[in-house]
Amino acid sequence: MSRSGGWRGWIPDPTGRRGVRLVQWMLLEGNRHAVTGALLTITFVALLAIGTVWPFEMQLLLTETAAVETVLNTFLGGIILLVSIVVSINSIVLSYDIISIGAQEDRLRGTLAFRSEIGRLTETEDTTVDMDPATFLSLMVGVIDQRTHELETVTEELDGRDGEEIREHIESILQTIEHIERTVESTNGGEFSALWLGLDLNLGVLMEQSRAMHRGYADVLSEGGEERFERLIRAFELITTGRHFFKTLYYKREFSMLSRTLLIVSLPAILGTATTILAINASILPQLRILGLSPLLIFVAGAFTLALAPFIILTAYMLRVATVTLRATDTEPFVL
Repeated sequence: MSRSGGWRGWIPDPTGRRGVRLVQWMLLEGNRHAVTGALLTITFVALLAIGTVWPFEMQLLLTETAAVETVLNTFLGGIILLVSIVVSINSIVLSYDIISIGAQEDRLRGTLAFRSEIGRLTETEDTTVDMDPATFLSLMVGVIDQRTHELETVTEELDGRDGEEIREHIESILQTIEHIERTVESTNGGEFSALWLGLDLNLGVLMEQSRAMHRGYADVLSEGGEERFERLIRAFELITTGRHFFKTLYYKREFSMLSRTLLIVSLPAILGTATTILAINASILPQLRILGLSPLLIFVAGAFTLALAPFIILTAYMLRVATVTLRATDTEPFVL
């Protein structure tokens, strides 16, 4: 991985054709820790800005009203509840792996059969096929490209409009494959890029068109022509199967990372929020000004940002989970 590519998950990519793709980075490409840091920074700066633009007596607010303490108490209870809920959700996701030994054996056999067929298609040994998303896509795109070129001989068996329709279909497949190959080559940076390419890739339309042509021309195709159509359709089926499994891998990893991050951050957030509440009750508040800003304003902004940290972490992860779910929903026979 290149040095510049390694930073792609931590800062927005400035090399996009439309400049810095901030929304794309926030929703998909950005490392969730980097997105969390950006949201925490925005929250802290926003609180400081509000307290500066709309000045009010912070000392009076802290010492003569219970508003801040009440809000922090609410956050404290919410953090504990949030962690419990997320860990429960993660347990449900991980229950996929808690199965009987017979089911584990069936799953292993299915995996080995799938890897063996990929090895045969790509003319490699199944034990050497690296099944990470980028390599899998590269291998399968090469197979589809090869079998699409083999399909060109079918046009010689058909005349007129029928042959032209198949040629247009072949050209459409080759253009799509060329685009995928360029995209795979550009995903050497950012750990999510290759996985998202697999999730966002939709060859279902081309697969269904190939099936329709295979059925429509079955009466006029030779045995070799039918076999070429079947080989191409099978390659589409395998890459689509692998692509759908990418979602399972993604959800397992994302929820595991979310649970781990929340558990790590929640303890400091709980301790910091509880300490802030005790400090307000005891009126042990900072009195020195820092960089021209009220120390009480910085104290309150920092306390609120720390208390909101678990919720911001949840926001950063769920933004991407929701985006993936919305943009990769073609696994069912009907889509909206």
